Amino acid sequence: QVQLVESGGGLVQAGDSLRLSCAASGRTFSRYAMGWFRQAPGKEREFVAAISWAAPSTYYADSVKGRFTISRDNAKSTAYLQMNNLKPEDTAVYYCATSNLPTTGSSAYDYWGQGTQVTVSS
Repeated sequence: QVQLVESGGGLVQAGDSLRLSCAASGRTFSRYAMGWFRQAPGKEREFVAAISWAAPSTYYADSVKGRFTISRDNAKSTAYLQMNNLKPEDTAVYYCATSNLPTTGSSAYDYWGQGTQVTVSS
C-alpha cells in the first residue's frame, strides 16, 4: 500500500518561507517522479512543481518559478518543496503525488497525499 504524508504547512506572513515535506512508503521511491500540486478554495487543483526520479530534472509553474524549489532525498524516501517569498496568492492546500513521469497534468499521478494547508497573510 502506497502512502504519502505531507507536513510542514502553516500560517505565515507574506515574504516568509516554508518547507513542505512528503514522506513516501509502500513503493520504491527512487523509481518514481514526484509532484506538488495545490488547490485554493473555489479553484481547481493546479500544478506547482515536479521532479524526475533520476538526474534529477525539475519543473515549475510560472507562478512559483524563482521562489519555490523542489528536491528529493531518495535515501529518506522524502520529497521537499522549499517555498520562499510567499505571497497571499500561494494560500492553498498543497498535495504531493507520485507518477511515472514528472508531468504537469494531475491525471498522470496515481497516488496522492492528504494535503497540508498553507496560509499566507498579507
